[in-house]
Amino acid sequence: GLSLPGLIPTPNAFGVGVRSSLLGITYLIMKSLRTKLIINFIIVVVLTGTIATVVGVHLISEGIIKQAQEKVRTDLNSAREIYQHEVQHIETVVRLTAERFYIKEALLKDNLATLNSGLATIREKEGLDILTLTDNTGQVIVRARNPSVVGDDHGAYCQIIKMVLTKKKPCAGTEIISQDALMKESPELAQQAYIKILPTLHAKPTTKTEETAGMLIKASAPILDGDGNILGVLYGGNLISRNYKIVDKIKETVFQGQIYKGVDIGTATIFQDDVRISTNVKTIEGERAIGTRIAEDIGEQVLIKRKPWIGRAFVVKEWRITAYEPIKNIEGKMIGVLYVGILEEPFIEMKNKTIWLLISITIIGVIIALVIAYFLSRTISNPIQQLTTASQQLARGDFSHQATVKSNDEIGELGRSFNLMINAIRERDSQLQKQSEVLLQSAKLAAMGQLAASVAHEINNPLSVILTYEKLLQKKVEEGISDKDKESCREYLKTMLQETQRSGNIVRNLLDFARQSEPSFKTIEINNIIKEAVNLLQNQIRLGNINVELDLRPAPQIIADHSQLQQAFVNLIFNAIQAMPGRPDDRSGVPATACGTLYISTQWNETHKRLIITFSDTGMGIPPENIPQLFDPFFTTKARGVGLGLSVVYGIIKRHQGTIEVESQPGEGSTFIISLPANPEMT
Repeated sequence: GLSLPGLIPTPNAFGVGVRSSLLGITYLIMKSLRTKLIINFIIVVVLTGTIATVVGVHLISEGIIKQAQEKVRTDLNSAREIYQHEVQHIETVVRLTAERFYIKEALLKDNLATLNSGLATIREKEGLDILTLTDNTGQVIVRARNPSVVGDDHGAYCQIIKMVLTKKKPCAGTEIISQDALMKESPELAQQAYIKILPTLHAKPTTKTEETAGMLIKASAPILDGDGNILGVLYGGNLISRNYKIVDKIKETVFQGQIYKGVDIGTATIFQDDVRISTNVKTIEGERAIGTRIAEDIGEQVLIKRKPWIGRAFVVKEWRITAYEPIKNIEGKMIGVLYVGILEEPFIEMKNKTIWLLISITIIGVIIALVIAYFLSRTISNPIQQLTTASQQLARGDFSHQATVKSNDEIGELGRSFNLMINAIRERDSQLQKQSEVLLQSAKLAAMGQLAASVAHEINNPLSVILTYEKLLQKKVEEGISDKDKESCREYLKTMLQETQRSGNIVRNLLDFARQSEPSFKTIEINNIIKEAVNLLQNQIRLGNINVELDLRPAPQIIADHSQLQQAFVNLIFNAIQAMPGRPDDRSGVPATACGTLYISTQWNETHKRLIITFSDTGMGIPPENIPQLFDPFFTTKARGVGLGLSVVYGIIKRHQGTIEVESQPGEGSTFIISLPANPEMT
């Protein structure tokens, strides 16, 4: 925002400053607004979609797991009912058999043959593993499956029989039968109960390698005479070990035999202690997992703490959602575990499908949001783009361009304000342009006035010499010129010629300085311009009794405007002369007794490719409070100054994309440091 050729701050500074600021703002807005709108829109959708997905996945996962756990809880209830139904069935068979008339009649008559044949027929018909009759003390008198073994006493150690003898009512439950007791009932049952314990993943370590006892669902009922006296006790039951009737019925009833990828979805197991004795869980080889054991943590929960287990568990070869509960005998002692479980994989697959569905919905939502955000951003960014174009035209000095206003929203209001601003800048620019010409001329006239005074004094000396010698020559001519005087006349003429050339040079320098010319950037030698500026002010330097020391080091040529830099250097030298102690202000022509020194140096900075020019004087210095305003137009501390000299210098240096700094202390002189690039961008 500087004018030419004076380069003082001009009215264009206001217009260009506003234009540059507006252009920068609108450029930044256009550069990021559309992207920000799209990104923010996507962030909102992604964030909400992600939160919804995470929450949805969590809720669905929890819901699926809870649903599975609730299902196995219900399945366990069903399995318990099936198990209890089997217990009740055996109890009913035994009770009804005990109430048969011919059993009582044969027992009263001690007809063992009739009892043997009758009980054997009933056992076969009802599908019981054992059916045995004792007397009223619990001693066996008839075994339907193994008639040859009788006489053993059950009244002392069999809790079920003891309860019948005591209460005279039927009783049923689950018992653990030793191998010896099974051998008496039937060697086949003892063989059936024998199970080899297999190593099982996650099971509690054990040294036990086989299970010989068996788990038996057992029921007993009293045989009473007409007076209610016990004639005997009938007991019967089914061995659970390797008997798959109950577990398969649970699978078919509860899980309906569903298959997933060749694997039963639902399974059931009856454990004797922690060993599987009846199950439809399969091993890797596809066999029933008889002899495998319960997981350690589940055994701890169910067998020791006597609490049900419902949750995820590793069952032989796969993960299942499981439910376990203890099986107790008639005395309430822990003797085994009832288990049901459903395959976990279908639920995992369901969960994964749901997750991918939610993720797909989120991705689709992001894509839709991206499309919407793109078109939405265009409705906002296009009017701003038009403002940017208008700002660029304004920055180039084109005040005729107007922003197109199509809406009544905030952007439309911004466009109307922009058009009003352009019109205001156009008017102010025209007014300030006229004022700048006046200010520029004032700056030139101020410098010219100072130069004219010194030039007049400077020209007066050679004119006096010329006039004196002209009179001497005229006298010689009137008296007649002898051969002897010819040499003196030649010296007179030579001196007159030198003084005339000297006056011409002074006037020519003054005219060069005053000439208004268009800016011209070309290759120049900076040291020569400094010398020219010093020569132009030789009279002021001599009158002020100033000593000038030049330290002009060799430097590459730079691209610059010769006349503008000369004007800047002249102004700086002027200021230095005026700041020196002893500078006569009355223009009497009498040099001050005290003299000052002006140091002018040049140095090339190879690292930054810049030329450093220093003007340092031993003058009065500058107060610190005046330094910030030093380069402001019309700021001066001189009684007869106009305050444009340093402002002109600042404008010229900035026009060359250089910098100017000042270092000063009151009473210690001032130093102006100029830094110029070798090749500035010419605008």
